[in-house]
Amino acid sequence: VSGSRHCLPSHANMGRRPARCYRYQKNKPYPKSRFNRSVPDSKIRIFDMGRKTADVMEFPLCIHMVSNELEQLSSEALEAARICVNKFLTTNIGRENFHCRIRVHPHHITRINKMLTCAGADRLQTGMRGAYGKPQGKVARVSIGDPIISIRVNDKHEDYVVEGLRRAKFKFPGRQLIITSKKHGFTKWGREEFKELCDKGLIIPDGFYAKLINNKGPITEWAKNVQRAANA
Repeated sequence: VSGSRHCLPSHANMGRRPARCYRYQKNKPYPKSRFNRSVPDSKIRIFDMGRKTADVMEFPLCIHMVSNELEQLSSEALEAARICVNKFLTTNIGRENFHCRIRVHPHHITRINKMLTCAGADRLQTGMRGAYGKPQGKVARVSIGDPIISIRVNDKHEDYVVEGLRRAKFKFPGRQLIITSKKHGFTKWGREEFKELCDKGLIIPDGFYAKLINNKGPITEWAKNVQRAANA
Protein backbone atom coordinates (compact mmCIF):
# COMPACT_ATOMS: atom_id res chain seq x y z
CA VAL A 1 0.00 0.00 0.00
CA SER A 2 1.36 3.43 -0.88
CA GLY A 3 2.71 5.25 2.18
CA SER A 4 2.61 2.14 4.39
CA ARG A 5 6.35 2.34 5.06
CA HIS A 6 5.67 5.49 7.10
CA CYS A 7 3.12 3.76 9.33
CA LEU A 8 4.31 2.08 12.54
CA PRO A 9 3.07 -1.43 13.37
CA SER A 10 0.45 -1.61 16.10
CA HIS A 11 2.85 -3.31 18.55
CA ALA A 12 5.64 -0.71 18.19
CA ASN A 13 6.42 1.43 21.25
CA MET A 14 7.63 4.96 20.74
CA GLY A 15 10.54 6.20 22.85
CA ARG A 16 10.02 8.43 25.86
CA ARG A 17 9.57 12.10 25.09
CA PRO A 18 12.81 14.05 25.82
CA ALA A 19 13.07 15.49 29.34
CA ARG A 20 13.59 18.98 27.87
CA CYS A 21 9.86 18.98 27.14
CA TYR A 22 9.12 18.83 30.88
CA ARG A 23 12.03 20.80 32.29
CA TYR A 24 10.25 24.01 33.30
CA GLN A 25 7.66 24.56 36.03
CA LYS A 26 4.84 26.01 33.98
CA ASN A 27 1.74 24.77 35.76
CA LYS A 28 0.42 24.16 39.23
CA PRO A 29 1.41 20.93 41.03
CA TYR A 30 -0.59 18.02 39.59
CA PRO A 31 -0.20 15.07 41.99
CA LYS A 32 -1.81 11.65 41.87
CA SER A 33 -5.36 11.87 43.22
CA ARG A 34 -8.87 10.52 42.73
CA PHE A 35 -9.17 12.89 39.77
CA ASN A 36 -5.79 11.95 38.32
CA ARG A 37 -5.74 8.17 38.13
CA SER A 38 -3.83 5.52 36.14
CA VAL A 39 -0.51 7.22 36.85
CA PRO A 40 2.64 5.20 35.97
CA ASP A 41 4.91 4.26 38.86
CA SER A 42 7.94 6.38 39.66
CA LYS A 43 11.26 4.98 38.41
CA ILE A 44 13.03 5.83 41.68
CA ARG A 45 12.00 3.66 44.64
CA ILE A 46 15.08 3.82 46.91
CA PHE A 47 15.91 7.10 48.62
CA ASP A 48 18.50 5.99 51.22
CA MET A 49 21.74 4.19 50.39
CA GLY A 50 24.88 3.11 52.19
CA ARG A 51 24.91 2.58 55.97
CA LYS A 52 21.75 4.45 56.84
CA THR A 53 21.72 3.07 60.40
CA ALA A 54 25.11 4.65 61.20
CA ASP A 55 25.15 6.63 64.44
CA VAL A 56 25.08 10.42 64.30
CA MET A 57 28.61 10.56 65.77
CA GLU A 58 30.17 8.37 63.05
CA PHE A 59 29.64 10.60 59.99
CA PRO A 60 30.20 14.25 60.97
CA LEU A 61 30.75 15.66 57.45
CA CYS A 62 27.74 16.46 55.25
CA ILE A 63 27.87 17.45 51.56
CA HIS A 64 24.85 18.53 49.50
CA MET A 65 24.06 18.77 45.82
CA VAL A 66 21.88 21.89 45.61
CA SER A 67 19.70 23.00 42.71
CA ASN A 68 20.59 26.37 41.21
CA GLU A 69 17.49 26.57 38.99
CA LEU A 70 13.71 26.52 39.22
CA GLU A 71 12.91 23.39 37.23
CA GLN A 72 11.55 19.85 37.22
CA LEU A 73 13.65 16.69 37.58
CA SER A 74 12.21 13.48 36.17
CA SER A 75 12.10 10.30 38.23
CA GLU A 76 14.28 8.66 35.54
CA ALA A 77 16.98 11.32 36.03
CA LEU A 78 16.81 10.95 39.82
CA GLU A 79 17.21 7.17 39.52
CA ALA A 80 20.16 7.56 37.12
CA ALA A 81 21.88 10.00 39.51
CA ARG A 82 21.22 7.71 42.48
CA ILE A 83 22.78 4.72 40.70
CA CYS A 84 25.75 6.83 39.57
CA VAL A 85 26.70 8.21 42.98
CA ASN A 86 25.97 4.95 44.81
CA LYS A 87 28.14 2.90 42.46
CA PHE A 88 31.04 5.35 42.63
CA LEU A 89 31.05 5.57 46.43
CA THR A 90 30.53 1.83 46.95
CA THR A 91 33.47 1.08 44.65
CA ASN A 92 35.86 3.63 46.15
CA ILE A 93 35.09 3.93 49.86
CA GLY A 94 32.81 0.96 50.54
CA ARG A 95 29.11 0.62 51.28
CA GLU A 96 29.67 0.89 55.04
CA ASN A 97 31.42 4.26 54.95
CA PHE A 98 28.70 6.65 53.80
CA HIS A 99 25.01 7.45 54.05
CA CYS A 100 23.42 8.96 50.94
CA ARG A 101 19.89 10.36 50.84
CA ILE A 102 17.82 11.58 47.87
CA ARG A 103 16.08 14.69 49.20
CA VAL A 104 13.41 15.31 46.54
CA HIS A 105 10.46 13.10 45.67
CA PRO A 106 8.68 13.03 42.30
CA HIS A 107 4.99 13.75 42.94
CA HIS A 108 4.10 16.03 40.01
CA ILE A 109 2.50 14.19 37.07
CA THR A 110 3.41 15.16 33.50
CA ARG A 111 0.96 14.62 30.64
CA ILE A 112 1.24 13.73 26.96
CA ASN A 113 -1.26 14.23 24.14
CA LYS A 114 -0.36 11.31 21.89
CA MET A 115 -0.55 11.95 18.15
CA LEU A 116 -0.66 9.35 15.39
CA THR A 117 2.30 9.44 13.02
CA CYS A 118 1.29 6.95 10.31
CA ALA A 119 -0.07 7.75 6.86
CA GLY A 120 -3.71 8.81 6.90
CA ALA A 121 -3.45 9.96 10.52
CA ASP A 122 -5.03 13.29 9.61
CA ARG A 123 -8.33 11.46 9.05
CA LEU A 124 -8.23 9.92 12.52
CA GLN A 125 -6.98 12.61 14.88
CA THR A 126 -8.52 15.91 15.86
CA GLY A 127 -5.44 18.15 16.27
CA MET A 128 -5.78 20.49 19.23
CA ARG A 129 -9.37 19.56 19.97
CA GLY A 130 -9.52 17.90 23.40
CA ALA A 131 -5.77 18.28 23.83
CA TYR A 132 -5.66 17.59 27.60
CA GLY A 133 -3.12 14.74 27.78
CA LYS A 134 -2.91 11.40 29.55
CA PRO A 135 -0.48 10.89 32.49
CA GLN A 136 3.00 10.13 31.19
CA GLY A 137 5.49 10.21 34.07
CA LYS A 138 6.51 11.74 37.39
CA VAL A 139 8.82 14.68 38.10
CA ALA A 140 10.10 16.45 41.21
CA ARG A 141 9.69 20.23 41.37
CA VAL A 142 12.81 21.96 42.70
CA SER A 143 13.59 25.60 43.43
CA ILE A 144 16.85 27.50 43.72
CA GLY A 145 18.62 26.37 46.88
CA ASP A 146 16.74 23.06 47.28
CA PRO A 147 19.02 20.13 48.23
CA ILE A 148 18.71 17.25 45.77
CA ILE A 149 21.19 14.75 47.24
CA SER A 150 22.80 14.81 50.70
CA ILE A 151 25.65 12.55 51.79
CA ARG A 152 27.19 12.20 55.27
CA VAL A 153 30.64 10.65 55.60
CA ASN A 154 33.87 10.85 57.54
CA ASP A 155 36.15 13.80 56.84
CA LYS A 156 38.80 11.68 55.13
CA HIS A 157 36.37 10.71 52.33
CA GLU A 158 35.36 14.24 51.35
CA ASP A 159 37.11 14.18 47.94
CA TYR A 160 35.37 10.96 46.89
CA VAL A 161 31.94 12.35 47.80
CA VAL A 162 32.54 15.57 45.84
CA GLU A 163 33.62 13.54 42.79
CA GLY A 164 30.61 11.22 43.09
CA LEU A 165 28.21 14.17 43.22
CA ARG A 166 30.03 15.84 40.31
CA ARG A 167 29.39 12.74 38.20
CA ALA A 168 25.75 12.62 39.27
CA LYS A 169 25.28 16.25 38.13
CA PHE A 170 25.53 15.09 34.50
CA LYS A 171 22.25 13.18 34.89
CA PHE A 172 20.29 16.39 35.53
CA PRO A 173 19.40 19.38 33.36
CA GLY A 174 20.24 22.87 34.54
CA ARG A 175 22.84 23.86 37.10
CA GLN A 176 23.63 22.31 40.44
CA LEU A 177 26.08 23.32 43.14
CA ILE A 178 28.07 20.99 45.41
CA ILE A 179 28.22 22.53 48.87
CA THR A 180 29.99 21.33 52.02
CA SER A 181 27.62 21.89 54.92
CA LYS A 182 28.64 23.60 58.16
CA LYS A 183 26.24 21.34 60.05
CA HIS A 184 27.13 18.13 61.84
CA GLY A 185 25.86 15.30 59.62
CA PHE A 186 22.12 15.58 58.94
CA THR A 187 21.47 17.52 62.16
CA LYS A 188 20.48 21.17 62.51
CA TRP A 189 23.49 22.16 64.66
CA GLY A 190 26.84 23.46 63.41
CA ARG A 191 29.85 21.24 64.01
CA GLU A 192 31.34 23.43 66.75
CA GLU A 193 27.97 23.91 68.42
CA PHE A 194 27.27 20.18 68.28
CA LYS A 195 30.62 19.42 69.92
CA GLU A 196 29.93 21.94 72.70
CA LEU A 197 26.47 20.46 73.35
CA CYS A 198 27.99 16.97 73.50
CA ASP A 199 30.64 18.14 75.97
CA LYS A 200 27.90 19.64 78.17
CA GLY A 201 25.96 16.35 78.05
CA LEU A 202 22.91 17.89 76.34
CA ILE A 203 22.84 15.65 73.23
CA ILE A 204 21.12 12.26 73.06
CA PRO A 205 22.12 10.34 69.86
CA ASP A 206 18.99 9.08 68.10
CA GLY A 207 19.92 7.14 64.96
CA PHE A 208 21.27 9.46 62.27
CA TYR A 209 19.82 12.43 64.19
CA ALA A 210 20.13 13.64 67.80
CA LYS A 211 17.83 15.03 70.48
CA LEU A 212 18.57 18.07 72.59
CA ILE A 213 17.76 17.90 76.29
CA ASN A 214 15.63 20.88 77.29
CA ASN A 215 14.56 21.96 80.75
CA LYS A 216 10.83 21.41 80.25
CA GLY A 217 8.49 18.63 81.30
CA PRO A 218 8.46 16.28 84.31
CA ILE A 219 11.71 16.16 86.26
CA THR A 220 11.69 12.34 86.10
CA GLU A 221 11.83 12.48 82.28
CA TRP A 222 14.58 15.10 82.46
CA ALA A 223 16.62 12.84 84.78
CA LYS A 224 16.20 9.88 82.36
CA ASN A 225 17.37 12.00 79.41
CA VAL A 226 20.42 13.23 81.34
CA GLN A 227 21.31 9.61 82.16
CA ARG A 228 20.93 8.58 78.50
CA ALA A 229 23.14 11.46 77.37
CA ALA A 230 25.78 10.50 79.94
CA ASN A 231 25.76 6.86 78.78
CA ALA A 232 26.08 7.93 75.14
